[in-house]
Amino acid sequence: MTTPVPAQETPRSATLGVLVPFGIVTLIWGSTWIVIRDQLGVVPPTWSVAYRFGVGGIAMLVWALLRRESLRLDARGWGFAAVLALTQFCLNFNFVYRAEQFVTSGLVAVVYALLIVPNATLARIFLGQRMGRQLLVGSGIAMAGVALLFVHELRQAAADSDTVLLGMGITLAGVLCASVANVMQATKAAKRYPMAPVLGIAMLMGAAMDAAFASATVGPPVFDWRWAYVAGILYLAIFGSAIAFALYFGIIRAIGPAKAAYNGVVVPVIAMLLSTLFEGYRWSLMAGAGALLVLAGLVIALSARRPNR
Repeated sequence: MTTPVPAQETPRSATLGVLVPFGIVTLIWGSTWIVIRDQLGVVPPTWSVAYRFGVGGIAMLVWALLRRESLRLDARGWGFAAVLALTQFCLNFNFVYRAEQFVTSGLVAVVYALLIVPNATLARIFLGQRMGRQLLVGSGIAMAGVALLFVHELRQAAADSDTVLLGMGITLAGVLCASVANVMQATKAAKRYPMAPVLGIAMLMGAAMDAAFASATVGPPVFDWRWAYVAGILYLAIFGSAIAFALYFGIIRAIGPAKAAYNGVVVPVIAMLLSTLFEGYRWSLMAGAGALLVLAGLVIALSARRPNR
């Protein structure tokens, strides 16, 4: 009598419970690059970051109260929120906003696609999570696509080489900070606390850090009362921060930081598509080939099963 072969189980990363929030976060963050560009001008970048996370933190805490979640944290919880605030909501976003002062938003978005590299590395070191063969193949294909997008955007950058290198260096510093915050979400400490209260408190702590740094470096608060700036702050705070981070950190807890970082690989493609619609962005053969490779790598990687540790 032959033993029946068990059916292959669908990887968690290929289920609707992951794919739907993954798609929502990708669409939201793909659109934020255009909005951030309009935030640069009258208001110093650090003050814009402070306003964004001040509003976002309040939104998260209101949501937590509506869900009747306690806002109380123990000492470890406050420490966790403080590190998250510093890495994700202070350093990371200050680097992003400043990078866009030197290079195009498209180039910054493409460099952020490299987030998968430190995420996978730190997850291996601190969490013991390995990348299986299929995930490595998908990553290789996606990174080839990112390389083509990078070369295309670099050619489009209307700046000298020193300025581009400075912008890229600032962006890479932001990538490393974001990666630390990403891997934190996959730890046992993160799962010990409800998402909304910790995120809300971390955002408000980050906003306070941003405000303190802005006061020390550029002076008292400055605000731009143009409707576009105000609407941009609200969009970035509620959609780009409160909603997107809650969904994204949930994805990390479900499938790990390496696979979740594929969000950043697809974001530049979404940003370019939106730029085509609203800014007259023109695709080249290189950019098109890069986008196709990125999407192919995404499909391969998300269909990969998590290897045993």
